[in-house]
Amino acid sequence: MKPEGAKAFLLLWAYGEIKIPERPTFTLLLLRKTHPITTTTTPDKGSAPLILLPSTEGGDKKATLQLRITKGLNAYQVFPVVSFLLRCVPQQADCVYILRSLGLGLRLLKYRRRKPIYSVLDCFLDAVKRHPTKTFLHFEGREYSYEDVDRQSNKVGRALQAEARLKEGDTVALFLPNEPCFVWTWLGLAKLGCPAALLNFNIRSKSLLHCFSCCGAKVLITCTEQQDAVEEILPTLREQGISVYLLSDKGGVQGINPLSDKISKASDEPLTRDLRANIHIRSTALYIYTSGTTGLPKAAVVTHERVWAASFLQAASGVTSEDVFYINLPLYHSAGFLIGLCGSIERGNTIILRRKFSASQFWDDCRKYNVTVMQYIGETLRYLCNMPKKENEKNHKVRIAIGNGLRTDVWTEFLNRFGDIKIRELYAATEGNIGFINYTSKIGAVGRVNFVHRFLFPYTLIKFDIEKEEPVRNSQGLCIEAATGETGLLVGKITHRSPFVGYAGNKQQTEKKRLSDVLEKGDLYFNTGDLLRFDKDNFVYFQDRVGDTFRWKGENVATSEVADILTMAHCILEANVYGVKVDGHEGRIGMAAVTLREGQDFDCSDTYSYVVKYLPAYAHPRFIRVQPCLEMTGTFKMKKVKLVEEGFNPSLITDPLYFLDLEKKKYVLLTEDIYKAITLKEIKL
Repeated sequence: MKPEGAKAFLLLWAYGEIKIPERPTFTLLLLRKTHPITTTTTPDKGSAPLILLPSTEGGDKKATLQLRITKGLNAYQVFPVVSFLLRCVPQQADCVYILRSLGLGLRLLKYRRRKPIYSVLDCFLDAVKRHPTKTFLHFEGREYSYEDVDRQSNKVGRALQAEARLKEGDTVALFLPNEPCFVWTWLGLAKLGCPAALLNFNIRSKSLLHCFSCCGAKVLITCTEQQDAVEEILPTLREQGISVYLLSDKGGVQGINPLSDKISKASDEPLTRDLRANIHIRSTALYIYTSGTTGLPKAAVVTHERVWAASFLQAASGVTSEDVFYINLPLYHSAGFLIGLCGSIERGNTIILRRKFSASQFWDDCRKYNVTVMQYIGETLRYLCNMPKKENEKNHKVRIAIGNGLRTDVWTEFLNRFGDIKIRELYAATEGNIGFINYTSKIGAVGRVNFVHRFLFPYTLIKFDIEKEEPVRNSQGLCIEAATGETGLLVGKITHRSPFVGYAGNKQQTEKKRLSDVLEKGDLYFNTGDLLRFDKDNFVYFQDRVGDTFRWKGENVATSEVADILTMAHCILEANVYGVKVDGHEGRIGMAAVTLREGQDFDCSDTYSYVVKYLPAYAHPRFIRVQPCLEMTGTFKMKKVKLVEEGFNPSLITDPLYFLDLEKKKYVLLTEDIYKAITLKEIKL
């Protein structure tokens, strides 16, 4: 077969257009060699080709990568495809990653066509059958086997079925911290065919109520830690007919129903599959909330297909069933839930679950539990690097770190201090249809472009006008592709293979993320809202976010939500919220330019009280700039670009500046001394 034919066949093979007999398996044996990639002699009919290539994983161990081929491909067909693939990719790491990805892609294709549905829940149930006594969860000194979690989820499912009268398709909101009960409650709901809405446990009042209207949840499950937040909105919840269940023996308040005693008394017998008989691969599995320009959380619809795709990121990163995976990111996040929890179910490995990240306890945990894979956001690795140095810093078994938002200088320092850990930096969005993974460990990159990935998930970078916040178009009304090395807006083509489902209960925001007439009239793309850059070697680099949302401490902050809270303060008339850079910190910290009501002075204590009461810590505007008026565009939109550029340096700004002082519990004048202390990192942000 000629290379051109092999390439065409490869694309058809990946696309899944070839029919098949019973599933053969061929094995790629990775040997530590220095000579070029070779293959064995052409295989006999019915045999499997053996591909020999240098190992990219280091060490002297032999590693085996298996690629399952669904029915219909014989060895004569497979051999030229693999041979071509190995000749056309530039590096051995690319070979391994592409072959691994093809295997995962074929699995996803099989799951799309499988009836009844095979979901991550079914994968978990298979793991229970394979190794029931294997530890699935470690949490605060306690171990829970796969069988333990399965039985507990059966009890939860039966209790909710009896008490809440749940049926297939009913949405249930989980307002829970990182605890084992989060895991088995979700699994219990999945067994009933009920989508779960994963609520950020930091949100309060208006935002919390909004989350219910988005997803249409009629049941809320919470715990004693979150009870105060629920009681604050309980009258409204009762008016809307939302039932509240507390994972405790006592409710304490009328309208909050204790559930723990019901769970303990329920049977742990398996729940019949008939309860979820009508669920299919593109049914809604989850709602994961993401903040945006509306100022309130948006409920991203996550289908079972999307859960599978995200769960494969562990496998794509080289994680195995023998690994121990450390989750300290919140389970309401797609990183903690989809990549961490669901990825570990897909791999069949063991999870170490923490309530929250702790820099001081991190490496002690890794050593205590023999952690081999960790998750991060950029800030967490910086926090680890900021800890005092110790002699035993490289005394651990962590080999892979999966995450996003890692700054280049922190990346380098982290590797120098803590050893040869493979950093798998990601780029993705919960609701998006395109993502990247840096499988080569090139410092600073979030991924690498390859022809298979681009064929399966078409995307491009287009020129973007930062000031106007819109794509640049030519005289025909089409977008203009960014050149290599040029920063552009990433857009992913919406196709059957790479759909964009959108946001529940928010058609307007869903449509805003769709971009038409991009490269040709009538096409449709998902607008990521992110600026990226491709270099000449096809590496991908994240540059910045566009729009009204900025990122701080690993969380997206919607400026209009913060502005709404600020204008609740008695002295503030208008607020223009934006993020500003602080040297030595990832993302942008919250700042607001405000105007005051007539006859009012800036009230440091009153403003502070509203901010801390109604906003999570990461959304607090740490700097306030009082202006006589806010600069507007011709269409009455607040201008931010100049404000962002000017930052918060009191020596350059004549307007009064204030700083949120957590110790004094009020805003204080931002002096030169305070500014200097911030830049020297003497004040913690």
